[in-house]
Amino acid sequence: MDSAVSRAAGPLAGVGAGAKVLVVDDEPRITEVLSTTLRFAGFQVCVAATGGEAVEIVRAEQPEIVVLDVGLPDTDGFALCRRLRSAGNLVPILFLTARDGVEDRVAGLGFGADDYIAKPFAVSEVIARIQAVLRRVNAESRSTPTLRVADLELDEEAHEVRRAGRLVDLSPTEFRLLRYLMVNHGRVLTKARIRDQVWDYDFGGGISVVEKGISQLRAKIEGTASEPHLLRTVRGVGYVLSAPR
Repeated sequence: MDSAVSRAAGPLAGVGAGAKVLVVDDEPRITEVLSTTLRFAGFQVCVAATGGEAVEIVRAEQPEIVVLDVGLPDTDGFALCRRLRSAGNLVPILFLTARDGVEDRVAGLGFGADDYIAKPFAVSEVIARIQAVLRRVNAESRSTPTLRVADLELDEEAHEVRRAGRLVDLSPTEFRLLRYLMVNHGRVLTKARIRDQVWDYDFGGGISVVEKGISQLRAKIEGTASEPHLLRTVRGVGYVLSAPR
């Protein structure tokens, strides 16, 4: 038995049973224990040993949740999470990692993960966390898919943006940029953080791509003189989207 895993007793079946789970870890003993127990609890399970395999499985199988090890042979889980999020994939992600410092937990959640478990872990805790994430995601899916800040609306299902009822034509990258700003409305976001979250994790460009993207987005969502400015520059720091005071 792998020292990173224990079979702590506890209720396994329940919320989320039947959902498809992708387990990404390069340690066969961990994937074997997790896969067996998850299937016993009623989940469908896919397994990947590398980040490249995980990306392909996410695209082909569309799992409901990904259990992702931070340390992978071809990349790290943080980078893979950024890659999925920058591509617009919002599949819930639960990190498994031997790094249990506060900084690492904060970093993982900041990259777009939904939860974080440090090794060694009990399998029953992993399943309980999976159930909790799926319960929250299911509740959110029953709510409106529209984000609103003042008179600015972003409809994720229709992939439309409107300002005071006026349809705003955005490119896919501009749509992702606006969505990230709206999800974090009221928060000042640094240029580096915006670049890492909106553009692909291996994008070779510098901070200037963020400045150009913000400029183009601002021209589209604040294109008329009568509309109050929602997107502000915080000099020396970054940008914030917020309702006018």
